[in-house]
Amino acid sequence: MELNKLTIEQAGEGIRKKDFSSVELVSACRDAIARRDGTIHAYLEVFDDALTEARARDKEIAAYGGDARRAMPPLFGIPIAIKDNILIQGKLCTAGSRMLADYTASYDATVIARLKKQGAIFLGRTNMDEFAMGSSTENSAFGPTKNPHDPGRVPGGSSGGSAAAVAADMCLGALGSDTGGSIRQPAAFCGIVGMKPTYGGVSRHGVIPMAASLYQIGPMARTVADTEILFHAIAGQDPHDAVSMEITNHNPPAGGHTTSAGLKGVRVGLPREYFGTGLSPAVEQAIRSAIKVMEDAGAVVREISLPHASLALPTYYIVVPSEVSADLARFDGIRYGGIRNKELGIRNLYDIYAQTRAAGFGPEVKRRIMLGVYALSAGYYDAYYVKAQKVRTLIKEDFENAFEDVDVIAGPTTPTPAFRIGERRSNPLEMYLADIYTVAVNLAGLPALSLPAGFTEQEGSRLPVGLHLIAPRRADQRLFDIARAVEALLLAR
Repeated sequence: MELNKLTIEQAGEGIRKKDFSSVELVSACRDAIARRDGTIHAYLEVFDDALTEARARDKEIAAYGGDARRAMPPLFGIPIAIKDNILIQGKLCTAGSRMLADYTASYDATVIARLKKQGAIFLGRTNMDEFAMGSSTENSAFGPTKNPHDPGRVPGGSSGGSAAAVAADMCLGALGSDTGGSIRQPAAFCGIVGMKPTYGGVSRHGVIPMAASLYQIGPMARTVADTEILFHAIAGQDPHDAVSMEITNHNPPAGGHTTSAGLKGVRVGLPREYFGTGLSPAVEQAIRSAIKVMEDAGAVVREISLPHASLALPTYYIVVPSEVSADLARFDGIRYGGIRNKELGIRNLYDIYAQTRAAGFGPEVKRRIMLGVYALSAGYYDAYYVKAQKVRTLIKEDFENAFEDVDVIAGPTTPTPAFRIGERRSNPLEMYLADIYTVAVNLAGLPALSLPAGFTEQEGSRLPVGLHLIAPRRADQRLFDIARAVEALLLAR
């Protein structure tokens, strides 16, 4: 039995039944990291104290006199990977940037505190696009991550390290962050499940910010059920995050997950705008095949329209840079980071700001800061930012109108399979198009999930394709219920 390839459900049951120990489980993951991560580079740091934590969990199990299967939480003793923009007290947290290369977290993010309460074990920090700005994990200041299915291709981004770690069996689950598809797109590229919660459903306290009105922390795992377990462990209102809230019916029954009621009568909407120009024929074929499986199982599939879908990407790339320019102002070379030195030729306060930000930020971060400052500047604020917010409202209304007639919206997560490393770095617009189906969800604050829908052959590589499911606001549980039923059908094909 290869313990690192177990699901969270299977591993949790095995630990509680004492079929194997948490130490053995963590060791299996660390062995996989030693074998594979030299090529993939999913981790920026593997924590030395993971085995110490595992021993502590095993002692708790041994000392417990009752039925551990009932008493221990679902994530007790389970090794999890954490994206490197989520604070873990006493650990480095760089957000993939030179600006924070020496920054050590002074407290735990709320999601980390909640996972610690469950008894989860943190294996290490995963690589990411700098400050979560990117779709390929090529923007990391510490080198790119590679796709486990083909090391010549990207794993997606910005949570590419987390996705690759799960796909390569180097952890049992992971946390990522999603501002415009940064969980779902790498999940699709790497053939795993990734879920972006309703905006406010998971606290962002202790997460290095990017664009405050859009980003969410979310779970990544091999199965929908595992992803749901992680979600329920971290979800809920937090006094440290003013937009956080309880998600209706988000508490799972005993056992850690709900049971599927099937797809009979579930109304599935297919936006005609998501099946047009730019969609790879191979991806469309895989998605259409998955939709046919859903329809054969009793789902009621109908074509719908999201009239402003074509405006989502340009709207996103006005709103996000505008918020980025404000959110990243705190990284001024004084309060954070260790960039400042004699070689930069700093003579005054202006030099501290200008020189350390020039040295600390990478090209994509600088690009977005400049775009945002321009969009918010006098004479352009109304023409760009205000207009983008008005279009954002129209996009949100499109979804609200659609959900009057359907229970869930389905389509491709990405227009193509994973592209080659370096293929799009010189063309930012082409890179941004990788998120064309995912950004609208963040603009509208909806929950969405990507799950594996099959594979396609590309130049000798067998690459995963992701099915994107979108649910109404606060219908996160509905999303999981439908996704589990779909997953079971697709696995049974």
